[in-house]
Amino acid sequence: MLNHEPLRLADGEYRFACLVWDNEPLPSGQLVALAAEGLGWKKSTTYTVLKKLCERGVLQNADGRVTSLIKKEDVQQAESAAVVDKTFDGSLPRFVAAFLNSKPISDAEAAEIRALLDAARYKEE
Repeated sequence: MLNHEPLRLADGEYRFACLVWDNEPLPSGQLVALAAEGLGWKKSTTYTVLKKLCERGVLQNADGRVTSLIKKEDVQQAESAAVVDKTFDGSLPRFVAAFLNSKPISDAEAAEIRALLDAARYKEE
């Protein structure tokens, strides 16, 4: 089984990484400005979190240009799997049932979910 630890981000780390994903490649100075505006962070906080995420292999800061090494979708997938594992004992049907009991979905959302289920089922065959 793969180690998904680099893909699990704390809330602040995720919001910070989103700034990179949405704007990459970007100069580190621009990232400082975006973090100040969007997250209310000081320059020192930005560079501390940037360094941490670089050490974990999530982001890269080369020659003052920040880019991602891991896709946003991969982080979202790892986080979703962790929620299903932790909260629903790994049961995707229990997760879906809990979600569907919390709010109604539109016909378009239901059709999209059916298409995803069909695609996943055919992938296994």
